[in-house]
Amino acid sequence: MTSDDMEFDTQLTQCGRNPDQHFGAVNTPVYRASTILFPTLAALDAKEGARLRYGRRGTPTTHALEDAVCTLEQSERALVAPSGVSAISNILMSFAEPGAHFLVSDSSYGPTRKFCDFVLRGLGVETTYYDPTLGERINELIRPETKLIWMESPGSQTFEVLDVDAIVAVARAHGVVTAIDNTWSAGYFFQPMTRGVDISMQAGTKYISGHSDIMLGTIACTEEIYDRLRETYLRFGFCVSPDDAYLALRGLRTLPLRMRQHHASGLAIADWLAQQDEVIRVMHPARPQDPHHALWKNQFSGASGLFGFVISETDRDRLARLFDGLQFFGMGSSWGGFESLLVPTNPTVYRTATDWTPMGQTIRIHVGLEDPKDLIRDLRTGFDRLHDA
Repeated sequence: MTSDDMEFDTQLTQCGRNPDQHFGAVNTPVYRASTILFPTLAALDAKEGARLRYGRRGTPTTHALEDAVCTLEQSERALVAPSGVSAISNILMSFAEPGAHFLVSDSSYGPTRKFCDFVLRGLGVETTYYDPTLGERINELIRPETKLIWMESPGSQTFEVLDVDAIVAVARAHGVVTAIDNTWSAGYFFQPMTRGVDISMQAGTKYISGHSDIMLGTIACTEEIYDRLRETYLRFGFCVSPDDAYLALRGLRTLPLRMRQHHASGLAIADWLAQQDEVIRVMHPARPQDPHHALWKNQFSGASGLFGFVISETDRDRLARLFDGLQFFGMGSSWGGFESLLVPTNPTVYRTATDWTPMGQTIRIHVGLEDPKDLIRDLRTGFDRLHDA
């Protein structure tokens, strides 16, 4: 049976490993290497055509992860980077040149915007932030000098779903490259490259790892764009620890099981929150009540455990009564691990093309792998403390 004949979950158990090449070891071992030796002068002269040439350019462990990312994202080529932000920076810099113009979704991850505003602006690249609900109307923003359209779906902190098909159609008509931050879906619930997107990146720190113990970025792309991305990658000296690559490969083996649980538990918590008097709104596109549900249903096969909601209370001291006493929800900047997280956010500071007026405190929640009943009890107790304050 070839990989094309296998179900997707089966492919993720098989990709990026070949026991016959590693003395029968089920998992690709950790290869720690900088110098790679060549047995003959002829072999040294031919090294430019060899995949294994120098540790910074990759080892069998990192190459195995790149192969696995291709399977996950349904892409032709892939690169792995030291973090999600380094993957984002690599992509943006690959198309940066004086006078270039980028279109970036207004709901994009904060560090993506900061790279555009502080680094690319200094290099002569102009960024226009667009309403994430624009769809085919993005055509009105494209200029002759537009080089890249950046998407993130659902959007960071506010979870708008972009009409990827419409944006890709417009971009292709103008010869503009498209890239998307696909971290929310983990590449498991959405493969944007099958819908014509040129580049799909993830913070592998999140769901690919699944255990909150590595930093990693992934870049999946077409064959046509790979060399351009790879050249930038090499010039910046990016490389990934083989130990982290090994852990990412291990995380991939349980990704289907974890993502299905995140989906089910996340929806259960979202539905419960929507019934609470303290909650003004819930931002979870997999809920039929969400304004972006139709687009989500068309593009995604499931939902992760990350979403948002707004509560009426805004006083910081009173909010501390909710957050400080939680047993199962930690407060931390990341997400995608087995643990649940809850943090207050302020999307307003990142918005320039759209307004965010929630009429309360915006909160980002990551529902982990704990039993939803325990998580609900924890949240209910937190809301009760908020009232007692």
